[in-house]
Parts: sequence; structure tokens; C-alpha cells
Amino acid sequence: MKYLPSIFFAPYFERGRAGTLLVFLLVASHCANAQNRAELSEADFLSDMPVVLSVSRLPQRLDDTPGAVTLLDRESIRRTGARDVVDLLRLVPGFQVSNSFESVAPLASYHGAFDSYSNRLELLIDGRSAYSPFFIGSIGPGLQTVAIEDIERIEVLRGSNSAAYGARAIMGVINIVTRHSADTLGSQGALAVGENGVRDVQGQVGWDTERATFRITADRRADDGLVGSNGHNRIMRANFRSDLRLSASDEVQLRLGSYVIDSGKGFTGNVDNPPRDARFASDYAQLDWRRSLGADEDIALKLSHSQERYADSYLYSLKSLGIDDNYVVDLSGQASSDVVSLQHTLRLNNALRMVWGAEFRHEQVLSRAFFNNSHALVNDFSRLFGNLEWRAKPSVVVNLGAMAERSSVNGENFAPRLMVNWHMTAGQTLRGGVSKAFRPPSSYEKFADVRYVYKGNLLGVTTVATGQVQTENVTSREIGYLGEFPKWGLSLDVRAFHEQINGFIRQINNTVPRYYTNDESFAIKGLEYQAKWTPWAGARLVWGQSYTDIGAKTYIDDSAGFINLSGTPLAAPKLANSLTFSQQLPGQLDLTLMHQDNGTAALVGSGSGSRVAMTRTDLRLARSLRWGSRRGEMALVVQNMGVPYPDFNSHFQFQRRAYLTLRLQD
Repeated sequence: MKYLPSIFFAPYFERGRAGTLLVFLLVASHCANAQNRAELSEADFLSDMPVVLSVSRLPQRLDDTPGAVTLLDRESIRRTGARDVVDLLRLVPGFQVSNSFESVAPLASYHGAFDSYSNRLELLIDGRSAYSPFFIGSIGPGLQTVAIEDIERIEVLRGSNSAAYGARAIMGVINIVTRHSADTLGSQGALAVGENGVRDVQGQVGWDTERATFRITADRRADDGLVGSNGHNRIMRANFRSDLRLSASDEVQLRLGSYVIDSGKGFTGNVDNPPRDARFASDYAQLDWRRSLGADEDIALKLSHSQERYADSYLYSLKSLGIDDNYVVDLSGQASSDVVSLQHTLRLNNALRMVWGAEFRHEQVLSRAFFNNSHALVNDFSRLFGNLEWRAKPSVVVNLGAMAERSSVNGENFAPRLMVNWHMTAGQTLRGGVSKAFRPPSSYEKFADVRYVYKGNLLGVTTVATGQVQTENVTSREIGYLGEFPKWGLSLDVRAFHEQINGFIRQINNTVPRYYTNDESFAIKGLEYQAKWTPWAGARLVWGQSYTDIGAKTYIDDSAGFINLSGTPLAAPKLANSLTFSQQLPGQLDLTLMHQDNGTAALVGSGSGSRVAMTRTDLRLARSLRWGSRRGEMALVVQNMGVPYPDFNSHFQFQRRAYLTLRLQD
């Protein structure tokens, strides 16, 4: 661990901010020394600490989890004024996001946006995996599944978690937890209208019976997209949830949903990628059954089915080839996934808890455009997982977990994890450990065959997979600190990390046809921290900072191929900051200011070769309302009060967006 001193302090001395983190750590150390050093009592473990669900598959206190977790609760989500989950994730330390719909949906990545697909994160929605098999495992479309109003909280594990969730959790996990239907009885509606064509509408109704509660939510989100792009983006969604109590020991949850993303794509004057409209549609069904076998034991069964359809086509003139005709370029396709999982959770004694189970996942992808094949490509995943939580001492928690996974296409993989949490004193926790994670190639990376044929004549070939690309993997080492200082209204979360990536899968673009290969091995190391402070009544300040050093070669696309900028870490900004301040004001007013300042990074997959920095400041001013028996809120949101900044492409500008929102409910 010899690299840790430089990881912790280099970014602060380099930027002339020496002592920023050091002050926090010294304060933490002083407070810890001033507190009782005796071993923690039972009362300490029953204090008001958030419980998270998505790290080890065990419900755990935040200070017992085997990893660093950022929680975005319902109140903090409301105060941002965000219309999109991606816009929330930019406030999570280490995340990079894009608001462009040019690559199907807005994108989010952690520790490096290496391409135009977010395919190194696992996305869960109420525990259901929601990445896209069609788009190389991207979570971009899945992030649009539910309306903001339906979200109870978002749990973001910053770090590898294949030990719990397998192939796609190589860099982290985002778990969107929706509200229980019992909390949304009655009716509710919301509107947003403003600049850049913002026109959002949402409605919700909830009802109950003797043993069940139900909710239906439908919404439409629309705007004109980024300035300079072929915008006019629209999302339409409908979601249903029911929670049934079948008996004293049996609970069943049923979720159904459908969403459609209509977005403008392409560039004026580009015959290979002209302006056009594209559509992504997805439907899902999910059934969860849980039976309690006693106070310390339960079993849970999860069944889910999802399907997706993509429609994208345009006319390509063949006049340059001496043919007076148009060729229809059709990039459409479809995919589906079916999952069944069974898990068993039990407490063995006062010191031991465990969860174990098995999962089977069946994926199909069909696209003649991408695979030159009219048959579906099938990949079956079989998984066996487990996590043991051992309270070795009242102050020491050991998490030991692993997953064995077999893919019918890519073979076997094994992902272990060991993490130790030491509660030094009440509210002071050190965490350290190591884990391994993996990501096998997607169907496209493994079998892509993109060619264009006109009346039996081959016009061209752009991408042909070699079939030889292998699984990439990560060995992650981390040390973390979680501190709570109730007397000062302060909490601090620190993570230092070293992530060694081996066999990184990259598309090679300077050849015709293009192909994928295990291009290189490199390390990502750095430091993240987030402080939350309540300086006085009604106020809250959240300050986050990340320092990320990527040792990979960096490839920037240009019109001729790509440029190798070896040793230049552009996939993520080296230094990024965010600051959020909220204050309750007299007259039922609520003010929120958010500021983000990111260093230079390459634009995600844009092919423009641009390196840009981003500075953005948002404001939200809201007032609580009463209208007869209804209550609600009216708010003014202004996003990016400063100068426009490039997003995804150097010609796409995120300009100021001001809009009004109105929400009313029973």
C-alpha cells in the first residue's frame, strides 16, 4: 500500500489546496480521541444510521457495508430540481455524466468515461438488473425507467461489486429504490414548463384493499435537447406497483412498466450519420416473493422479464458510387432478458449473518444490422453467490463474499471480496479490503459483423469482431473512513482506492473494419470524499471532491482514425468538485444552490477529439403550497446560470435552462 500517501495528499498539494482533506482528518482524529475509547455497546449499533440494501444483499448499516456508498434520499433529490436520474449522479464523487441523447440515452460512468456506452456499472431498479443487452450492456436507457417522483432513494456503491451482482458490476452499482405503494395512496400530479422546450407532466394514483396497496404512475418528459444537436427529446413512461400481504409470513410485490425514448440523432451535412429520429422502447415485469421462516431467517424468490426494441434508420445516397438510388441504413434490433433468482438469508448467531443463493439469466439479442445474422444470439448466465457478515468483536465487522458465474459464451469467472470495518469509537469507522471483479465481452464486442449489402453487392464493412476478445477484470484495493459528529452536525465519508484493470476491452478504430480487443492493462488510483454539514437549523451543506489518476493510454477519435495520447488521462477529470447548499427560509420558502467544477476530460465517445472542462451552477427556489385539502410545492429551477459548456460533443452546448415546477398531492 506504498502508494497511499501520494494518493491522499497529491491532489491538494498540486492544486495549492494543501490541508483541505488534512484538516478534516485532523478534526476527525481529535474528536475520536476525545470520545470514549471503550468497545462499542449495543446502543451504539442501534443509533440513527441509514440502512442500505444493495452492497452485500444483506440489509446493513452504512458503517457496516463492505464499500463506500453514496445515498441520495427523497428529500435531497427533491431539492436538486433534477428532471433526470443522470443529472443526480453528477453529484456523486467520481462520476462523469452526459446529458446528450446522441448515444441512445444520457450516460453515466464512474472512474472513466472510456466510450459512448455506460457498460461498466450495474443498474438495479428495486433489485432488478436493468442494463441493455442490445447496447453493449449500457445502463443509459435503464436510467430512464421510472419517474423522479416514484423514487424513494438511490444507493450508489462506489467500487467493484461482482462479488454480489456478477458481470456488470465491475466498477460499481446504482440501485434505484422506488416508493412503497402504501406511501403513495391518493392522487398526485406535477408539471414543469420552461426554457429549452421543457414540457413535463406526471400523474399518479394509489389505492388500497384489505391486504394490498397499489400505485400507477404515468409521465411524459420533453425538451429540445442540447443546443447544436438534433434535439427534441421525449420520454413517455407508465409504471405499476402493488404490495400484497398474503399471510403473516408471506409478502408479494408485483411491478410492471413500459417506457419509450424518442430522440433526435445525427449531424447536418454528415451522410454517414444524418439528422433523424430514433426510438428506444422497453417493457418489464417483475415478481418478488418473500417468506419469513422466523425472526432470523427468510427466503426470497425474484422473477423478471424485460424486452427492448430499437428503431433507427435513414436513407444513404449511392450517387457517389455511380448508382442513382438510395440505400436504407437500418440499425434496428431487439433484445430480451429473463431472470430467476432465489436467495436465503439467516442469522446463525449473534455474531454471524449470511446470505446465499443462485441466479439464472437468459439473454437474447437480435439485429441483422449489427451481426449480419437473422438469428438471435443467446447468452445464459448461471450464478452462485454468498456473503458472510461476521462481527468478530463488537467493534469489528468482517464481510466475506464471492460469486461464481458461468456464461454460456464466455466461460467461468470468480469474484471474491474481503472487507473489514473497524468501529474505532461510536461514529468513527475505518474500512479496508480487497475485491476482484470481471466483465465478459458483450454480444456485440464478441460477434459484431456490420456490413452493408445492396442487391447482393457488398458496399462496405465497418466492424467485424475477431471472436477472440476475453473477459476484462479488476482488482480493487481501498481504504475508507466514515465519521459522524452529531455535536457539530457533521459527517465525513472518505475513500482511497487503487483499481488495477487487466485485459481492458477497447474498440480499435484506426483499421477498416474496426474490431474489439483486450487492449491493455492499467491502474486507476485516487481519492474521493464527501462532507455533509448542518451549520445551523434549516441549513445543509454537502461538499464533495474527487481526485482520479488514470494510467491508461488515451485514444481520441478524429475524422482520420484516432490519435494515441499515451499517458494523458482524459477519460475522467483529474480533479472534480461539487458543492450543494440548502436553506429553509421564512414564508415556507426553500433555497438550494449547487455548484460543480470539473477539470479537463475528453468528451464521451463523441469522436470530436475535444478536451473540455465543465463549470455549472444551479439554483432552486421553492415555496410550499396549500390548496384546500391538497398540499404541494411550486419551484423555480435555473440550471447552469453561468456560460454554456460542451456536453458529449464540442458543438453541443448545455445552455441555461430555467423552468417552473408545480406539484400537488392529496
